[in-house]
Amino acid sequence: MLMIGLAGLELADVERRWLVAPGVAGVLLFSRNFASREQVTTLIEAIRDTAGEHILIAVDQEGGLVQRFRDGFTRLPALAKIGAVYDRDPAEAVRLAEEHAWVMASEMRAIGVDFSFAPVVDLARGNAAIGSRAFHANPAAAAELAQAYVRGMHLGGMAGVLKHFPGHGTVAADTHKAHAIDPRPLDEIRRNDLHPFAECIEASVEAVMMAHVVYPEVDAQPAGYSKVWIEQILRGELGFRGAVISDDISMAAAGTAGSVDGRVKAHLAAGCDLVLACFPDVVEEAIAAVKHHSVGAPERLAALRGAIGATWEGLTDNPQRDRFIARVTALDIDEGLV
Repeated sequence: MLMIGLAGLELADVERRWLVAPGVAGVLLFSRNFASREQVTTLIEAIRDTAGEHILIAVDQEGGLVQRFRDGFTRLPALAKIGAVYDRDPAEAVRLAEEHAWVMASEMRAIGVDFSFAPVVDLARGNAAIGSRAFHANPAAAAELAQAYVRGMHLGGMAGVLKHFPGHGTVAADTHKAHAIDPRPLDEIRRNDLHPFAECIEASVEAVMMAHVVYPEVDAQPAGYSKVWIEQILRGELGFRGAVISDDISMAAAGTAGSVDGRVKAHLAAGCDLVLACFPDVVEEAIAAVKHHSVGAPERLAALRGAIGATWEGLTDNPQRDRFIARVTALDIDEGLV
């Protein structure tokens, strides 16, 4: 199944055709699809009117540098700000993680977004693309904060999506721009990067996004193309039963599988339930690639649908929300926005 990207602020005729094509299960929205809260709400309604209520609608609303919807929504601090609090007051950081997640999730649910690709559970160990998106360098701290974040998302009516399995924080390369290789042995990855994933899986997280990273000591294929990582380690060793999602097939590091057709099919063959085709110029080929592909486990994708949420008016008439927003946004006051 595919989750596709759209070009702009309104649905084009060709995009209406894409939305009803066999194999299209969802839409991932970006800053290019956002002008205002009212506009994006209208776009979401148009997507559902075209594709049906079953269509999944997602966004990257992490906070910090990666927050696609800004004007009219709470300006969320980067997760690293919560990690910094953890170093001096772990209990307070856990509360802030849960509150940050609840604010994000409740706002997205109020406009009809099913889920955000969050939280990032990569370790903060120097990767340029991850940076302040990660909670912490310490696996135990990252695990505790990620669990709290997933709890907050659940309280806001939203499924959690851990990324980027099995860990993107240590490898230097940015997979958006280059191939990435992590030479560490599996035992080291287990002790470090897998710890937050394992803890959140035990806490019943609904989905995991794969990394476009090669770990040659484990498999020659990038993790998203690897049955070793998906079937043997994620599902077998860690017992994960939720949805496995690829990273975007347009990224440079996805190119090891060749064409768009090859990338989509390689992800599906490895065990991914949902493949991301985020840029409109690859959507036609991606749809053709899944045309005759059987749906794996639809219940895994069904678990990603958002729970019934408050309207925007009902949400804003909530004193608890005001308290949470004040506490979370205060993280940016001293150091400036990150």
